[in-house]
Order: sequence, then C-alpha cells, then structure tokens
Amino acid sequence: MSTEIPSLELRPARERDRDAIAAIWHSSASMPGVGPPVMPTPDQLRKRVDLEFASGWDVTVAACGKGIAGFLALRMDKAVLDQLFVRPDLIGLGVGRMLLSHAMTMMAKGFTLYTRPTNRRACRFYEKMGLVFIKSGLHPRSCDPIVYYRWDGR
Repeated sequence: MSTEIPSLELRPARERDRDAIAAIWHSSASMPGVGPPVMPTPDQLRKRVDLEFASGWDVTVAACGKGIAGFLALRMDKAVLDQLFVRPDLIGLGVGRMLLSHAMTMMAKGFTLYTRPTNRRACRFYEKMGLVFIKSGLHPRSCDPIVYYRWDGR
C-alpha cells in the first residue's frame, strides 16, 4: 500500500463522479462492521446516489491521480454529515481527515452524524477528531444499532 496520495484535492462532486461515489460507498460499507447487516447491491447504491443528490446532498469529493479517493455528503439544511467514505485501499492516508475537516469548515456552527457501533475505526476516528458521542439509537432504514456523534463547531 502507498503511504501518500499524490495531489489530493477537494472539489464539488460532478455528475460524472456518481459511479465512483457509489463504488466507493459500496466497497467501504461492505467492509466488516461498517455497513448494514444486509448490504445493498452496487446497482441499488448507484440508484440511491441519484436519489440523494436530487433530495439535497451537498457532495465533495477527494480527487487524486487515482480518480476519486473518497467523498463527503452533507445535509446543510439539517446540519448533518450524512456520509463520509474513503476507498478501502486509501484508508489511513489522511483522506477521511481532509474530508471531515472540510465538513467542519462548511458547517462551522456544528453538525451531527451517526455510524454503527461495530464500525470501531470510524468511532475512534470521530472521537480523535473532536466529535462527542451523544446517544445510541436505531438506524432509520435497517433498524440495526447506531451511535450518534456531535461536533459543536468553532
């Protein structure tokens, strides 16, 4: 595995990025403990990407020489970080930190997010980045356990 990503840049997602966004979402969420108990197919997630864009996702991608390294989907009107995923082969190289820092800039008054408690890597990452656990709950679609985090802003 490489230890650096050449020329990583954040930019707004383009329509032509949607296939890559869905692929990253699927490959990352398919990792053990990350996604739902029954993982949607790549085609189902690709269709959901279009639906989420149409319903107000504000998406930023981390672009690099290798294509799209990760993405961040915000619900600005609700102050929610909706999705943050990094390509599995690039996890641990700073992509997630760059995307989360961007979310903190975009929603400087604070935001919430949720993840699965089984996604220990994500929980540790959010806590290391200054987010605070606020409660446990059930996922709105699958009803499996989730944990909520809050970032109070600057």
